Amino acid sequence: MDRNQLQRQVALMRSSLIEQGYLDEQQFLQLEELQDDANPNFVEEIVTLFYKDSARLFHNIEQALKSRPIDFAKLDNYMHQFRGSNSSIGAMKVKLECNQFKEFCLAGNAEGCIRAFQKVKQEHETLRMQLETYFKLRRQAGLALTV
Repeated sequence: MDRNQLQRQVALMRSSLIEQGYLDEQQFLQLEELQDDANPNFVEEIVTLFYKDSARLFHNIEQALKSRPIDFAKLDNYMHQFRGSNSSIGAMKVKLECNQFKEFCLAGNAEGCIRAFQKVKQEHETLRMQLETYFKLRRQAGLALTV
């Protein structure tokens, strides 16, 4: 595949992720604008750090959900941190599920929190797979530039 075709595929995939509601266009494009020749993988590195930090926050949330009595304020705080991380990379669907989790926390609904957390993790994983494909395509397009 030639460079132009790869670049079109990258643009189409980005547009698709935005149109499907996975990514916030403004936030994600702002991140991509920070990339330059000195740091061509900036967004991928930020997303990788996001996923590493997510594992820590998920562990904290899982532990808080298992504790009795459940400390809903602590749960809300963990989810607030996680939601902020999602906002920083423009993860829209995950952020929306975080909002649902927050509503269940405010209502003191443990079962609702557990269900909402499963949806958060599901959207989080779906986005991870989509972004892995996107970054792989970007790397291929970048390699085509040097060939």
